[in-house]
Amino acid sequence: MTPPSFWNHGHTPPWLLRPVAWLFAEITARRVAKPGWSAPIPVICCGNAGAGGAGKTPLALDLATRLITRGHHPAFLTRGHGGTAKIPLRADPALHTATEVGDEALLLAALAPTFVGANRAASAALAIGQGADILVMDDGLQNPGLTKTLSLLVIDGGAGFGNGHVIPAGPNREPPAIAAARCRAAILIGPDATHAASALPPTTAILTADIVPSTPDLEALPPRLLAFAGIGRPTKFFETLRTHGHPPLAEIAFPDHHRYSQTDLATLRTRAAALNASLVTTAKDLVRLPPADRADIHVLRITLAWANPAGIDALLDEALTRP
Repeated sequence: MTPPSFWNHGHTPPWLLRPVAWLFAEITARRVAKPGWSAPIPVICCGNAGAGGAGKTPLALDLATRLITRGHHPAFLTRGHGGTAKIPLRADPALHTATEVGDEALLLAALAPTFVGANRAASAALAIGQGADILVMDDGLQNPGLTKTLSLLVIDGGAGFGNGHVIPAGPNREPPAIAAARCRAAILIGPDATHAASALPPTTAILTADIVPSTPDLEALPPRLLAFAGIGRPTKFFETLRTHGHPPLAEIAFPDHHRYSQTDLATLRTRAAALNASLVTTAKDLVRLPPADRADIHVLRITLAWANPAGIDALLDEALTRP
């Protein structure tokens, strides 16, 4: 979906939506309060308060990379948003498409075993049976099916918590302060343009990181670009290109998890040709394209650069040693 404009920071929602938002928040609170299955291995949850992207997948990849470096065998759990899979399964980029398992699952599976399913406990059991010694959840903060050892609240610094209200009056699944109260720390990605930190309880630990594009990907980009993206906040991708010396000649935004049709791709190529430009997109968008359509499209992959790497490592130590 395309979020309504009143979901943005500082906007006041229509008053008729506020009772519905209160009911939505109450239902979420009751669901979250239900007990979940306690796995025999640590469970780390990368979640957020709002609907849509905040940087959960880059954070999950970062954490798993750190765990692998330490000699652990992490597995990812993801719902597979946008996919058609109904039962828990292990995502295999050689067998599955984004239509089946979702785009995040394909990105995660390139690094570590990834298990897709709405039932997080069933996915966890499947992962443990295949050798995982720690689980990293991409999303699931509002899902009570699995008890978390360490929960991290991911915040997109550019978007914050929108207008601060709960769906449908705003972009949040629950009030941000309530989400933060269940988390060991908040992970603020990018400058806090909307002062989101002020909405958190004063005792919330906050770690900060920035999006860093892949140097080889940047060096491979031609000078003339048409950028397109169907992610939670496409403007973040376009801004990354501008910030790192590759301002696009045109920027085309699609809805999050958009399934590109051949008509979409033909239109993009026609517009690029008219500008004598090359196409560039995100890694998340690229996995949603048929392999045959990827050859002429550049990709800009990203990682996280921490202001204090010791801080996130300390949280991992805590999760690994907690009973």
